[in-house]
Amino acid sequence: MDAEHIFVDKLTAGQKLDQVFLVRQKELRTTRAGSSRYIQCTLADRTGSMSARMWQATEAMYASISDGGFLQVKGRCEDYKGALQIIIEACRPIPPDKVDIADYLPVTEHDVEKMWSELLDILRGVKDKHLRMLIKKFVEDREFVEGFKKAPAAMSMHNPFIGGLLEHTLQVARSAKALLPLYPKLNRDLVLASVFFHDMGKIAELTADLTMSYTDKGQLVGHITIAAIWLAEKAAAVAEHTGETFPEKTLNLLQHVVLSHHGVHEFGSPKLPAIPEAFFIHYLDNLDAKMYMTAHAIESDADPKANFTAYNRQLETYIYKHSGTLD
Repeated sequence: MDAEHIFVDKLTAGQKLDQVFLVRQKELRTTRAGSSRYIQCTLADRTGSMSARMWQATEAMYASISDGGFLQVKGRCEDYKGALQIIIEACRPIPPDKVDIADYLPVTEHDVEKMWSELLDILRGVKDKHLRMLIKKFVEDREFVEGFKKAPAAMSMHNPFIGGLLEHTLQVARSAKALLPLYPKLNRDLVLASVFFHDMGKIAELTADLTMSYTDKGQLVGHITIAAIWLAEKAAAVAEHTGETFPEKTLNLLQHVVLSHHGVHEFGSPKLPAIPEAFFIHYLDNLDAKMYMTAHAIESDADPKANFTAYNRQLETYIYKHSGTLD
């Protein structure tokens, strides 16, 4: 990282820039008057991203910018209709081996191995032998575990960083462990196993290399369906290993929780919750996502002096920043 680098979350209007950014997307556009062309792109580092424009652009300039590559940008940061944007005055591509990749990839702030260890410890509370064997099949799958530790939980809404899936899953598991004693009629084993499985399809839905994006499989199938398929495949593997049929009811219940955990059809769930455990998982999943989204909205708001954040489209409201104290 160059000495004068200013991270995206610290940029303010009027700043001059001469530093490297990661290009997340690019587009060659024509002005409304049709008299010239300009490049519209998104520049990012590990703290966030910002819209950028380069006026009087040519096809050659556009072609030289690699989507998902690094770009040395000389320009300025300015306010445009209440939002910050970068005006690119000059730029040149930078090879990946010339930058510190860690400065450009958002990563969980927590220790991945400690989180994984804690999650496994919670899963040891599952007593049902078939669920235990099913969990074991996933945990012994090295490629699955590596993907689970690395995957983001979402593209933007919550935990959108490397390790985000593990961080989110652990938080839901912690909540489930804390609340289960208050609801003794719930199937504890089904809940804990379902927490582990509910979002695991994100491993195949999202990619987190130099950029985070949806995979073709993620776009065509989606993480909910992917997880339901994986459960059937691993249940078949358990049956083959033990020589016993995996209980159909157990598999149906697990798949139902996965398929319904978004709670409503318009959020991608092909089924609505139809068992108490599915409602439980849905609300815990939603709770953790909302807590991340509200905290992130406050921490990343462009005006630290304002009492409320800018309007949040996902939450459909402005977030008041000072509820943490009553004085």
